[in-house]
Amino acid sequence: MIAAGEKAARGPGPDAVGGPVRYEKADTILRIALDMQGTAEGLSLEDIQRRYSDQPLSRRTAERLRDAIERVFPQMQQANPGELPKRWRLPTGTVSGFAAVSAEELADLAAGVSLLRRENMLVQAENAERAVSKLRALMRPDALTRVAPDLEVLTEAEGIAMRPGPRPRIDPDIVAALRQAILASRKVKLHYKYRGSGKTGYDTVRPYGFIYGNRHYLVAWSENEQARDFRNFALSNIERVELLEKSFTRRRGFSLQEYAERSFGVFQEEPFDVVWKFSPEVAEDAKEYLFHPSQKFEEQADGSLIVRFQAGGGLEMCWHLFTWGGHLTVLAPKKLSTLLNDHLQKVAAANIVPPGAKK
Repeated sequence: MIAAGEKAARGPGPDAVGGPVRYEKADTILRIALDMQGTAEGLSLEDIQRRYSDQPLSRRTAERLRDAIERVFPQMQQANPGELPKRWRLPTGTVSGFAAVSAEELADLAAGVSLLRRENMLVQAENAERAVSKLRALMRPDALTRVAPDLEVLTEAEGIAMRPGPRPRIDPDIVAALRQAILASRKVKLHYKYRGSGKTGYDTVRPYGFIYGNRHYLVAWSENEQARDFRNFALSNIERVELLEKSFTRRRGFSLQEYAERSFGVFQEEPFDVVWKFSPEVAEDAKEYLFHPSQKFEEQADGSLIVRFQAGGGLEMCWHLFTWGGHLTVLAPKKLSTLLNDHLQKVAAANIVPPGAKK
């Protein structure tokens, strides 16, 4: 619970007990309350500032939201007494009666399942589908009857088409075995087909997680004497997984998100400063892209757009840069500009023409 002295220090205000709530919408308060009930570790003021608005909320607004929830749900309790930052939660069942599931929410979950299947993430799709079934099973029959017609229309209207083009085959049993190893912090022996040589070998690794993209990868620490570092293993190239009895301790401070953000794609190399310039004709389109989490946009007087970020993965950058045609210039680094020009020359030398066309 929030200490009485802490409230008194803030003093009365527009959202003092019994007063009007000017700044909080009911749906935001309910969302926070549901999350407070759905977490064992609780929510901090920093969590409230960050999660419930497109732009970070001020600390004072987050305090108002927390206080409003305590007025409505006096069962609110501090989840970590004596620790900082303070975190608050609601006991199980406090807001369950308010948690009505809408047709739009169910349709969005169904769309998520379709996206997982489209990306060949079959294990995750099946688990998500089971979660949706469990959620529907918890709904009252009259509520299901009300949402069913809208759900059918929305599911059809927002159906996700299977993306055309080649996709690597991934064995769901291999993904399931790797997930088990990740959860249990168990070492595994990968029987792996190496793309360069086409030969099959094995590698004992400590699995940490997955990175999903055009190809899906396992991120693992390799115990191979020539590696002794984190490596990416294409899931489609893993032929068999042996779960070993030996466990491992995850490296303290390792963040899969930070590891992924070191690169533009999945190929790992030392990050470098990247500067691209988009022509005025495509500048507005470029603004809609998240090229990298560290990106910064600089609008130019002539309508062009400069994008700056820091990442490795020059080859994958080149693959993406091809899609912008002649509307993008690499300002830095020089090695990326050279790499792009080399690939353009190789494409031109290949004299590639559409099927049926004359050379």
